[in-house]
Amino acid sequence: MKLVIVESPTKAKTISGFLGKEYTIESSYGHVRDLPKSTLGIDVEHDFEPKYLIPKKASAQVKKLKALAKKADEVILATDEDREGEAIAWHLAQVLGLNETQESTKRIVFHEITKNAINEALTHPGSVDMGLVNAQQARRVLDRLVGYKLSPFLWKKMSKGLSAGRVQSVALKLVVDREKEIEAFVAQEYWSISALLKKGALARRSLLDRRSLDEGGDEVFAELWKKGGEVLDKKAIVSEADAMAIKQDLEGATYAVSDIQEKEAFRNPSAPFTTSTLQQESSKKLRFSAKYTMMLAQQLYEGVDLGGGQTGLITYMRTDSINIAEEALKATKSFLLAKFGSGYATDTPRRFKGKSKLAQEAHEAIRPTDPARTPDDVADYLTPQQLKVYHLIWARFIASQMPRAKFALKSVQITAQGKEEYVLKANGSSMLFDGFLKVWHMKYEERAIPHLTNGEKLSLEKIEALQHFTEPPARFNEASLIKVLEENGVGRPATYAPTLALIEERNYVEKNEDRRFRPTEIGRLVSDLLAEHFPQIVDIGFTATMEEDLDGVAEGKTSWVELIRNFYTPFSELLAEKYTEVQSQKVIEETNEVCEKCGKPMIIRRSRFGRFMACSGFPECKNAKSLKEENPEADAAAVHCPKCNEGKVIPRRTKKKRIFYGCSRYPDCDYATWTKPGTEKPEKVEESKSGEENIV
Repeated sequence: MKLVIVESPTKAKTISGFLGKEYTIESSYGHVRDLPKSTLGIDVEHDFEPKYLIPKKASAQVKKLKALAKKADEVILATDEDREGEAIAWHLAQVLGLNETQESTKRIVFHEITKNAINEALTHPGSVDMGLVNAQQARRVLDRLVGYKLSPFLWKKMSKGLSAGRVQSVALKLVVDREKEIEAFVAQEYWSISALLKKGALARRSLLDRRSLDEGGDEVFAELWKKGGEVLDKKAIVSEADAMAIKQDLEGATYAVSDIQEKEAFRNPSAPFTTSTLQQESSKKLRFSAKYTMMLAQQLYEGVDLGGGQTGLITYMRTDSINIAEEALKATKSFLLAKFGSGYATDTPRRFKGKSKLAQEAHEAIRPTDPARTPDDVADYLTPQQLKVYHLIWARFIASQMPRAKFALKSVQITAQGKEEYVLKANGSSMLFDGFLKVWHMKYEERAIPHLTNGEKLSLEKIEALQHFTEPPARFNEASLIKVLEENGVGRPATYAPTLALIEERNYVEKNEDRRFRPTEIGRLVSDLLAEHFPQIVDIGFTATMEEDLDGVAEGKTSWVELIRNFYTPFSELLAEKYTEVQSQKVIEETNEVCEKCGKPMIIRRSRFGRFMACSGFPECKNAKSLKEENPEADAAAVHCPKCNEGKVIPRRTKKKRIFYGCSRYPDCDYATWTKPGTEKPEKVEESKSGEENIV
């Protein structure tokens, strides 16, 4: 009997359909050993030796696997191909007492769970890669040391229940820093000027109705580009007075075409998905969280019953590679020729060069295991959510092997001669060949320009000056935060989803109505404390360098013990200093309420779950109440300014970060109040020269 061990029962069920009766396929149900939950579990005095335990929930399955292993002629470790999977294979070998040097113990890896892939892996077995195991072990030990050493510091100096971690603290700081940028942002006014010009006498239409301008028409939509020979920056016109002066001059100007440029442009398809790009695209297009996306992708990878047995629909979903197997490229070309014809298949396969320094070239991008298996073919066998993710992966991969899209671009410069000389520019585009866009749908709006000739006179139909304000940086959503983490080398494919989920579960961040992250009060306090006293822990560069060092361990270039020692020695010394140096931070607020149980004042405390009201007599009195968090942005919903009746009352903050409500047209309207919109007796807000906030 040959025993094949995988991580999950679904994976076991899929593989069992491909192998004969001489094989027994069993699941380990994940990790069979781990560090203890209640203690550090690392011997820092003896080369950081981890003290692994078999969790209670795994003990019964380990017992079963031991019994099967004793009867087996061969034990084949078939866990996932990444560091986590390699570590599980090693732990299995240790727990089951397997001798990895003997022929009877084998390690196989595969990128997809299909019959061909499994048989190919069995034909070329290997052994456990200790480089990958040590890299996983080093990451686990690093994260345990940071979490178990730094979290108690936060408990002592701030509040119980808080936590810190290598990657989570960097992600949190990115969110906090972005919020500070938004708060410090001062909007700048600027104006744009647009004109609708015509060749012939047509009826007036809206200046902004650009979609109605077709090749058969005689109207041209153009925007101011130059004044007096100088190209105008987007924010060059800073006031209404300047805009109106230009508009008035243009209203009496003469117009003539001064330059026409026509060219072809191409748009290339993107590379097939990696873990991070799948999470980003799923967040944008499907509005799925990274965690949910990975759960669905894992289901597609491990296998779905298509009526004739289970098969894996996609390749392994934790990858940073954009490589594609030769067999997949050939199969894709055959599918494209049969489905769309020769015009939609490239002569030679398109290969992509990855930007990631850490991508493992032996791995593949995420792709369908069978390119000819369209979303329509599997729709009846998948849940609606699974189908959406499969469609995304299938379309992205198929598009990557299709020809680029082709466009015709036209740019027309129109000189306006008034008191000064101006140049307006009109840009048009039309699609000549859809190429990969036949499969990978993207928003595209054609904008046609009528046939014009150099020197041709045009008449002004309408001109508009529009006021704009610069926008603050956008808060991160899951897609943009993952992108920044990846671009800076922080984290790895397996860590993005759990990191984002963790900072939200810890109540360090919350999502607003647009699904964008904003830090909570406690998240901000934790991040600021870590940034001040443990800057390396929240430093992007330091964390990225650590990831590169872990890659060195995986490649066998670096000792994992030395890596840990080089980090831990200065870290532990700094931590000891900070316990003495840092004063406990007051994370309570006074209230006017009295405890109904003991008569002492009630105070507001903060925990990782948010703010709550508690008795100041704790621990003698344990009275506590929930406290609804105020959301000033939600409170200030679409209320018109009572002073100018044009702007909206929106939440703002004083220099001391206190919330007040003011007109969105500030500085043109100076209305401000401490009072929430909709309540009576508004009180104006002023700040004295000393910086104190006053209500008058």
